[in-house]
Amino acid sequence: MLAGSDIRQPGPARGHVFTLAVALGVAGVAAAAGAIVAAVASVHRVAATAPGIDVLGVRLSYPALNGPEWALLTAAILGAAALSTALIAAVNQRAAYRQLISRLQVVGELQGDWPAKVVADPLPQAFCAGYLRPTVYVSQRTVELLTPPELDAVLAHEHHHRRMRDPLRFAFGRILGHALFFTPALRALSERYADEAELRADHAAVRDSAGGAPALASALLLFEESSAPGVAGISPERADSLLGRAAGWRAPRRMITRSFGALSTMAIVVWQTTGIASAQASLNLPFISSRPCIVVMAVLALGAWLALALRRAMARPGLPQARRVIALD
Repeated sequence: MLAGSDIRQPGPARGHVFTLAVALGVAGVAAAAGAIVAAVASVHRVAATAPGIDVLGVRLSYPALNGPEWALLTAAILGAAALSTALIAAVNQRAAYRQLISRLQVVGELQGDWPAKVVADPLPQAFCAGYLRPTVYVSQRTVELLTPPELDAVLAHEHHHRRMRDPLRFAFGRILGHALFFTPALRALSERYADEAELRADHAAVRDSAGGAPALASALLLFEESSAPGVAGISPERADSLLGRAAGWRAPRRMITRSFGALSTMAIVVWQTTGIASAQASLNLPFISSRPCIVVMAVLALGAWLALALRRAMARPGLPQARRVIALD
């Protein structure tokens, strides 16, 4: 057990990791959407005399693209892939949250400075779940095992996550970090913010709870000893922070530079090709028959495929949403 006199809690550095992650995420989404809009706007409808081939007696037209259009189309395909991935990841995230909430069996509530819902669970755990209105949950086993000062420290930790709406921030980082594959720094920054969020929550618990650092340290050790196999324990950085040793972290500058470089390249392609990129096709679509009946059939088939894909995505387990008080994955 850590002695109270050995624990010093400096306030974690308030960096701008999340702000930078948001800037990269917004810029990535804007670049992807801009490329798609520009590519669509560059398509010009022409008469049925557009270039085409005959397949089984049916005339199929295809677009005539100039050089800038190929560059713009490549950027648009990357953007469409990123936004589609983000949509599917968001659906999975929402499905995972609903699945989590449906499994919780609320058996009571804790009142006082740190209100929380008590759930039936044989394992000691405490977590904050929810996006716009997060809620703190603790298991019955947590209430049974922890002393009042320890429980107070754990609840203060989770209520800091609630005030910061960290579940929403974590979800933002996971979804866009996974989707915007051309900005690798976004995932690294999101993971770093998750670690810093735990350090800040620990600092808030030490500052605001009655037991201070000794109560929080003993509670975390108990969580780690009682955790299920495979659950990550207290990270070395977090333990060092509780012991008063400053944790160092270097921003991935090269990765950030490459990410902004990729976004700048996409923006320059869109800017330079807008107005000179041209795709000429019938019905303003890249490869389609000039006959309306075949257009309708293609649209219906595409709509059915998208609906099926979204349904399967909602049925699969999504990205993990809740973070246990000792989980650092």
